[in-house]
Amino acid sequence: MLESHERERQIVQWLNEIEKEAKEIYLVGDIFDFWFEYNKVVPKGFVRLLGKIASLTDSGTSVHLFAGNHDLWMKDYLETEIGAKIHHRNIIIHEGNKKILIGHGDGLGNGDYFYKILKVIFTSKFCQWIFSRLHPNFSFALAHTWSKNSRKSSYESKFSIKENEILFNYCQEQQKINPVDYYIFGHRHLPLEIKIDEKATYINLGEWINQKTYGVLDNGIIKLESYK
Repeated sequence: MLESHERERQIVQWLNEIEKEAKEIYLVGDIFDFWFEYNKVVPKGFVRLLGKIASLTDSGTSVHLFAGNHDLWMKDYLETEIGAKIHHRNIIIHEGNKKILIGHGDGLGNGDYFYKILKVIFTSKFCQWIFSRLHPNFSFALAHTWSKNSRKSSYESKFSIKENEILFNYCQEQQKINPVDYYIFGHRHLPLEIKIDEKATYINLGEWINQKTYGVLDNGIIKLESYK
């Protein structure tokens, strides 16, 4: 398992290598282990990554950041300072003749009801106001402890049967309502590529702690790749 600084360097190196060919870049959440914006304080670290994203947006490459369950308290700092486009919900894009739904994936589908209740609480303005009253040294230590336990739980709950995969079931239901060609999610930290039906595919982009996987859209086809 890579340490945070080494992992950050590899991600920046990957961005350096793809920037000439990338039309747009979508980072689908949990980019940061924790993120909270006080009025005058931003989280320590991530300097290389934030600088690289700023460089990409300055050169005209659109970078989309999706708020995940680890970094759901993104506000407007990253938009105003580095030019990233922040998304708190799923979006649908059209590339060529392909219709693609992109999101982080937390709280979707049936099940995981305890987290859904927590998310309503955490995203409330009152909860954020209370948290902002805490000193950053205490609040960030508390948040990182919670995040570490959440990540451990996520790895321990891996499913190998697609019918037990919550996001797969969500895609099946959505396909009946508003069909698309691809569903692209993160959240589960598992590199997955599962056919929904003859038309649609669910792709989970995985993570960069162990797998270092990402997706590439080329000529209407999205493929999972691993960074070496």
